Amino acid sequence: MKLYLITAFVTLFSIKLMAATGIAQTPEQVTPLLNGLTIPDVTLTAADNTTVALKNIVKKQPSVLVFYRGGWCPYCNAQLAALRTIEPELTKLGYQIIAITPDSVSSVNKSLNDTGGQQLNYTLLSDHQFQASRAFGLAYYLDDKTAAIYKGKLGSLITTEAGTEKVVLPVPAVYILNTDGEVVFNYVHINYKTRLESELLLKAAALALQ
Repeated sequence: MKLYLITAFVTLFSIKLMAATGIAQTPEQVTPLLNGLTIPDVTLTAADNTTVALKNIVKKQPSVLVFYRGGWCPYCNAQLAALRTIEPELTKLGYQIIAITPDSVSSVNKSLNDTGGQQLNYTLLSDHQFQASRAFGLAYYLDDKTAAIYKGKLGSLITTEAGTEKVVLPVPAVYILNTDGEVVFNYVHINYKTRLESELLLKAAALALQ
C-alpha cells in the first residue's frame, strides 16, 4: 500500500473563487496542489534562458520543489541557505532540489552567482510569467498599498503581470514529488515569514521513500 504523508497545509483557506487568470486576490484565497495529485504540465525558464518542462526534470529522480518569492526576499534567501546545509543529505537519499521563483532570468543568474562563495548545486528556474505558480494554485495579487512600497524599494526586481502591472507572488511552498510527478508531501503557509524547518523537511523526505 502506498503511504502518503499527511499534508502540512498549516492554515485554513477561504473557499472563494480565484480570478479568471488563476491568480487569487489574496494569499488567504489560494488553492494549492495537495497530496496525491500530479503536478501540472508547465514550462519554466532556466538560467541559460532555455525553456524547460518541469515534468521532464522531475521524472529523472525524486524531487524537493520549492516556490519562493524572489532573491530580494530575506526570508527566501534564508530558506535557500538552509537548503544548502541539508543538500548533501537529500542527495544521499536520491533527491534533486528545484527552486522556482517569479524573478526574471537575470535575477536568477544573480542569485546563482551571489551565494556568499558557496556553490549552488540545485536548480533555479524562472517563473516570470507565473505559469507554474498559477497552475500549482499558489499565485496571488499583492495588495496595492504593499505593491507600491515594494515597487518603490525594489524597482525592476519585482516582476509584474503583463497588461495590469500588478505584483504577483507565490505563497511560499515546499513539495516532495516522486518521479511520476505525484505530490507525496506539501507544506504551504500564507505567512511568508514562516518556512519549513530543514530538519522536518529531511524527515519528510526520508518517509516519502518508504
